[in-house]
Amino acid sequence: MSTETGSSIPKPARRGRLKVYLGYAAGVGKTYRMLEEAQELRQKGVDIVVGYFEPHGRRETIALTSGLETVARRTLNYAGSQFQEMDTDSILKRKPAVALVDEFAHTNVPGSERVKRWQDVHALLDAGIDVITTMNVQHLESLNDQVWHVTGVRVRETVPDWVVDEADEVVFVDLTPRALRNRLERGVVYGPDKARHAMENFFIESNLTALRELAMRHTAHEVEEKLSASPETLEKAGLVASGENAGQPVSAARKERILICLTGSPSSAMLIRRGKRVADYIQADCLALHIVRNGSNVEDVERHMSFARNLRIQTHILEGDDIARTITDFARRQGITQIFMGRSKPQPWWKQFRETLVQQVVRCAHDIQITIVADRRRLG
Repeated sequence: MSTETGSSIPKPARRGRLKVYLGYAAGVGKTYRMLEEAQELRQKGVDIVVGYFEPHGRRETIALTSGLETVARRTLNYAGSQFQEMDTDSILKRKPAVALVDEFAHTNVPGSERVKRWQDVHALLDAGIDVITTMNVQHLESLNDQVWHVTGVRVRETVPDWVVDEADEVVFVDLTPRALRNRLERGVVYGPDKARHAMENFFIESNLTALRELAMRHTAHEVEEKLSASPETLEKAGLVASGENAGQPVSAARKERILICLTGSPSSAMLIRRGKRVADYIQADCLALHIVRNGSNVEDVERHMSFARNLRIQTHILEGDDIARTITDFARRQGITQIFMGRSKPQPWWKQFRETLVQQVVRCAHDIQITIVADRRRLG
């Protein structure tokens, strides 16, 4: 008789499924729709719990939790104050079939086992628990610069795009900006004082219209990705072509490969987001490269490399005195089709007749598309 060592916890037969209700602003109805679905599942006898729910004082939404089992929150002490977070361990021990988790992009208080709520959700999925969650499109990492440029608000809580891309289902919850502002005026979303402040700032109609457009474009992009997926994925999703091309993907474009050239400049974060966003839209591989010259310090660029890796971008650091030539040689070895670079800094007057790094790369990589990304800054 033999014995086995190690963990006695059985692995789940399958990974849980993730469903995301996606909106463009607070109050469009994401949590309401999530709870409506939860009540339908409960009526069908599905074992479902509320893992985390943020009521925001909305009576109609709170009423939809009636009859649903709620897992108590965990209280943490930090900086002399108490905070409540989702109790992931208790949900894992309870092991329901489905867990509702509001506010997917939330950052946990320091001292929590995981930094982000989406990481807690992944722990539930790994345990075979299906999760239904909510988030707004402005929390997508690659849209951070666009949202800041449009609204003047730098969103601090973000979710890497690949996390949402891996969701089994994304449902866009839509409401016109005018209807949303009407809900604010009626006090459905926030109390009177907060609603008035919101309508004069972030919730102005131009902001809401721009955010809604971003959400619609992202949703359309997700649909296009499914339409160009592999035959197996298409068959599973019921999205195979018909007629003489039956069983084939709807489209098969030439594979693109994007290279993002990084420096220690703060603008590299914006460059990473822009390059990754384009790569996702055209379904391209995405790489990031930094060239170390004369043994220079790489600490300034390491935070950008870490950020890129978090977005699932391949990162590379090479040494080379001729930076332009090193970039070009690497690009050709890797089969790069597009190179993304930031603008070169203005040259001092005594160097104005010398080529900038961007000009050198354009000359050396004449057979590769070069995209120069401007560091757009809001005015006023």
